[in-house]
Amino acid sequence: MVDSEVLSGQLLANEIDVVHESGKKDHNIVVVNTCGFIDKAKEESINTILEQLELKQRGKLEKVYVTGCLSERYRGDLESEIPGVDAWFGTMELPLILKKFDADYKAELVGERLLSTPTHYAYLKIAEGCNRTCSFCAIPLMRGSHVSRPIEQIVAEAEKLVNSGVKEIMLIAQELTYYGLDLYKQRRLADLMRALAGVKGLEWIRLHYAYPHKFPMEVLDAMNEFPNICKYIDMPLQHAADNMLKAMKRQITRVEMEELVTAIREKVPGICLRTTLITGFPGETLDDVEELKTFLEKMRFDRVGVFTYSHEEGTSAYELEDNIPAEEKERRAQEIMEVQQEISYEKNQEKIGKIFRVLVDKKESGRYLARTEFDSVEVDNEVIINTTKRLKPGEFVEVRITKAYDYDLEAELV
Repeated sequence: MVDSEVLSGQLLANEIDVVHESGKKDHNIVVVNTCGFIDKAKEESINTILEQLELKQRGKLEKVYVTGCLSERYRGDLESEIPGVDAWFGTMELPLILKKFDADYKAELVGERLLSTPTHYAYLKIAEGCNRTCSFCAIPLMRGSHVSRPIEQIVAEAEKLVNSGVKEIMLIAQELTYYGLDLYKQRRLADLMRALAGVKGLEWIRLHYAYPHKFPMEVLDAMNEFPNICKYIDMPLQHAADNMLKAMKRQITRVEMEELVTAIREKVPGICLRTTLITGFPGETLDDVEELKTFLEKMRFDRVGVFTYSHEEGTSAYELEDNIPAEEKERRAQEIMEVQQEISYEKNQEKIGKIFRVLVDKKESGRYLARTEFDSVEVDNEVIINTTKRLKPGEFVEVRITKAYDYDLEAELV
């Protein structure tokens, strides 16, 4: 999404009309920005390309360009299998795409983006690539090694976003906690957070994709120091059984993960911890799944997402036999989510009667949908506000929770 926004910003600066996922169908050129991360994402990318090519065949489009991870990884195969595409571009070939439009890459536009999100929140990419060697992950093959962006550049981009109306920024990278090691020879995520916390008008800063091994605890000090840094960390743990963690090359044990989570909660009371897990990794047994469920019941994470294992060529796990059928992977994922659903319901029940400051996202079916600082966009809980008062997206209001469900809350204005 961020890459698409950067490309759109560059095209716009070159006086080329550009729209993100236009519903009007009045465009003559389409750029499909693909994902090549897991099977479902690849499938969605291929289907989108084929849909656009069908429009081209019917004379509704002149050109179809493809960029992004899938293009980076499988360009040779795709060129022969999908011949109708006018040009293919990799993940780092933005200037080449612009050349197709007789446009110049404008270096002075760093941070200028055409947001595809509502104007009150944005994702902010602080680094590109990854130096980790997780056995299931193909990201380093598509995105290369970790490259941090300078703090000053990130702060300048945040200031531009805030000036355009952004209230909440979600920090993203393939791996946040590695930030600064390549550029400054030390982990500098906490310093970056402090610098961003000083941006006037920036109400919420949120951390996504923090790696647990060698987690920089000073990040938590920054969280405690500044009220605009959300007490929220998204830390993908992937599994809890030691044999699975070892096979996944996660560089951490179950005991170390439990100690880390306990230490984080002690240092930042009330913090919201989100994690993601993988089911169906080669060799996973039903005992491993039981261990994962026990781990969830013990650690009681606030938010959990579950992916089924995707067998990716070029990764070290590709040498293992993908021996668990897709339906069984899904069944295990469902079983794990049922455990989390109950935990989520219990945690939400505890919120009834409490007052929260929430950010209004949108109005839908006559009701306002908002989020607390403990909820990220699209993946976490929503707060449904029942009121006749007119609220604006991007507005902060105080609400009292009146009802709680598995993954949503209902509230009234205070």
